[in-house]
Amino acid sequence: MSYDSPKAFRPIVFLNTLGKLIEKVIGERLQFHVVSNNFIHQSQLGGLKFKSTSDAGVALTHFIHMGWVKNLSTSSPAFDISQFFPSLNHCLLSLTLGKAGFNFHIVQFFSNYLGETRYFWNNINVGVRQGLALSPILSALYLSPFLHILENQLKNLKIPISFLLFVDDGLLVTQSKSFQLSNSRLFCSYNVASILLLDFRLVVEHSKTKIFHFSRSIGLFNPPSCQDHRK
Repeated sequence: MSYDSPKAFRPIVFLNTLGKLIEKVIGERLQFHVVSNNFIHQSQLGGLKFKSTSDAGVALTHFIHMGWVKNLSTSSPAFDISQFFPSLNHCLLSLTLGKAGFNFHIVQFFSNYLGETRYFWNNINVGVRQGLALSPILSALYLSPFLHILENQLKNLKIPISFLLFVDDGLLVTQSKSFQLSNSRLFCSYNVASILLLDFRLVVEHSKTKIFHFSRSIGLFNPPSCQDHRK
């Protein structure tokens, strides 16, 4: 059969389609396992089935309204992780799969699977291809230890902060009657999160960070910025 014939490419298309279906099945089984074992942090909404940006919006809206009931204003900086998918470290991801309780052979399989994608940064093989069926659950697994560690560190520092994460976008949320106090909490927690992400080989894109204040006050108000706090 000539390779110029369209029929020659039908087996390749079939194999690609079959491979995508298998990836989806594996992805669903991975999620079932980690959710059943409570490995995924409850604040993690991205990369999971039945989770969407709407869920993040509903959670934030509920938090804001609960604060208003208590006569508290809500402040929240939104941040973005730079070059998230290409930055995932293969070795760290394999260790995370092991911590999640997967069999050694499964961890070894994913080590080989990740080897198909090769982004090199300082001669280190990293990265997960964005858009593949397994990329969302693998990214969620990668960030789950970060969220658990962040929660423990903020508790140890006695900083009352809630947080939400949707794939590579994050929110830190705090409530107070004083914007100065809120900014102080957010300034500390933002630095803790940024430094911790560096340990996971991830970098916050600070130029895209925005802070939002939600107040029930009638009329215009001009809350102090975090830059005022740093001064």
